[in-house]
Amino acid sequence: MKLELKVNGETRSVEASPIARLLDVLREEISLTGTKEGCGEGECGACTILIDGKPVNSCLVPAAQAQGAELTTIEGLADRCGYGRQGATPLQTAIVEWGGTQCGICTPGIAVCAQALLAEEPAPSRERIREALAGNLCRCTGYQLIVDAVAAAAEASAGSQA
Repeated sequence: MKLELKVNGETRSVEASPIARLLDVLREEISLTGTKEGCGEGECGACTILIDGKPVNSCLVPAAQAQGAELTTIEGLADRCGYGRQGATPLQTAIVEWGGTQCGICTPGIAVCAQALLAEEPAPSRERIREALAGNLCRCTGYQLIVDAVAAAAEASAGSQA
């Protein structure tokens, strides 16, 4: 079946089963491999993308269900936030600078989920950051550096708007 998906601001036509996982269509048919598969069961958050601005585990979404929606993957996050295709968001920069990444499997999902939080709530408390990222499992960092990075990005963003 031919599917029309709007991914990172571009309409993409793909041949895929309507019940194929959106994760697989993004990675295999559209070659956006930044979205990772961790568990394949919606438990780890590694495959998180934005669907109409809301974080969703793409491993749980049939591709046909995404037609007509605005999809944002880690590859399109900087563009969505106004930093262009070559740039990085302050959040992405903070995650790297604060050491909030190690093996990298969870990082795209965490960045996408955290960016959705910051778009909705520009100055979240550390408790709120932890709550928003609760669906993203990381086996390497212990979470503190990730929370520090999200808090630093929120503070930097607030400082640049002052």
